[in-house]
Amino acid sequence: MANITAALVKDLRESTGAGMMDCKTALTQTNGDIEAAVDWLRKKGLSKAAKKSGRIAAEGLVAASVRDNAGVVVEVNSETDFVARNADFQTLVRNIAQVALDSGESCVTKLGKLAYPGGATVAEALANAIAIIGENMTLRRAARLRVEEGVVGRYVHAQVADGLGKIGVIVALESKGDKNVLAALGRQLAMHVASANPLALDAAGLDPTTVEREKAVLADKNAGKPPHVLEKIIQSGLKTYYKEVLLLEQLSIHPDHGGKTIAQALEEAAGKAGAPIVIGGFARYALGEGVDKASSDGAA
Repeated sequence: MANITAALVKDLRESTGAGMMDCKTALTQTNGDIEAAVDWLRKKGLSKAAKKSGRIAAEGLVAASVRDNAGVVVEVNSETDFVARNADFQTLVRNIAQVALDSGESCVTKLGKLAYPGGATVAEALANAIAIIGENMTLRRAARLRVEEGVVGRYVHAQVADGLGKIGVIVALESKGDKNVLAALGRQLAMHVASANPLALDAAGLDPTTVEREKAVLADKNAGKPPHVLEKIIQSGLKTYYKEVLLLEQLSIHPDHGGKTIAQALEEAAGKAGAPIVIGGFARYALGEGVDKASSDGAA
């Protein structure tokens, strides 16, 4: 049987909003499996967060940079949040984003081998920073978006310096329309993505295992109902779920969009821009999501 520590209970509580004893029971029932515990709580109607699964924050910075018709977002992790305020570390992260933008490279292994401003490679610059600052650092991930015609919008949340913060988002808009309209829309959509955290653009972009997991939760919550009734409940539940996690179906958070969905906001903006607008993709990095961070178990 798994050792259900106070730290594990705390992580589950923070990710679901459920009560402490409910979290402890869920972890006991699932042998300490965080994801299974999240589903267990949801099936019991006790979880307040459908999309979180025990993510623990790591430190460092996320950078988002755009130029012309391309944009990148990168995450560089450190051991403490103190480093994020270090000017040398900020310069390092900003330069790495610039290398990714200039080269078009988003594979971190290949990115590490590219030339860094001043003569070293990105990997060597990172190693030098570790030696100087005295903390372990890693270039964790990078993403790049490009449009043939249009703009790439960006937004950085909890910004500590230009283009550097805790959440970085880029959104690609394919359009032949007015660039000023597109630029304004791109920032609005990037802000929305930072806040709403969609899982995909539309249903076709969702991981099939995610859909099957949602179906299983709905089926378990409505167990005992006739098959034809259960199928209708599942399909209705999926429609509600899609409105929560699909970008085009989410209600825009931006007041300019007047309570419209993102798809409706796109249609409205297309009229102003004078041409159709298509979201070519988006990338959202939240600092430390999915990274386990060592913590002491004081209760233990």
